[in-house]
Amino acid sequence: MKKILLLSDTHSYIDDRILTYATKADEVWHAGDIGNLKITDKLAEVARVRAVYGNIDDEKIRKEFPLNNRFFCEEVDVLITHIGGYPKKYNARIREELKRNPPKLYICGHSHILKVMHDKQFDLLHMNPGACGKHGFHQVRTMLRFEIDKKEIKNLEVIELGKR
Repeated sequence: MKKILLLSDTHSYIDDRILTYATKADEVWHAGDIGNLKITDKLAEVARVRAVYGNIDDEKIRKEFPLNNRFFCEEVDVLITHIGGYPKKYNARIREELKRNPPKLYICGHSHILKVMHDKQFDLLHMNPGACGKHGFHQVRTMLRFEIDKKEIKNLEVIELGKR
């Protein structure tokens, strides 16, 4: 079983609250707009980090992390990207990938809007953790925490970190 902390859109911001949750996770997944490699470096001090770059990320971050990150966690096929959309409104690039080979868990960031929903068309779970940084239009900083146990995604929690 793996405990996952999912976050996005830090925009170069990290605080002790984020790090406290990261210390309780086996892995931290970042869905882009990292802002500065110091963010992922700090997270990597306490947990394994898997990430993708976002539209604001510079060449250093783009060399460190991919546009899409596809992997298995336990027995769950995971796809993370930054700009991807959500069920019935996917980005064209992602829609083609989902048609060709849908994962069980699809994650994106970018919108700063927390959203978790099942996509019946592709039989996948879509997650967007919102934004945990202080830059953007979101009012409340959010992350997601959940567990993956073999093929099961369970114990999903929304973490609110307060006003930006």
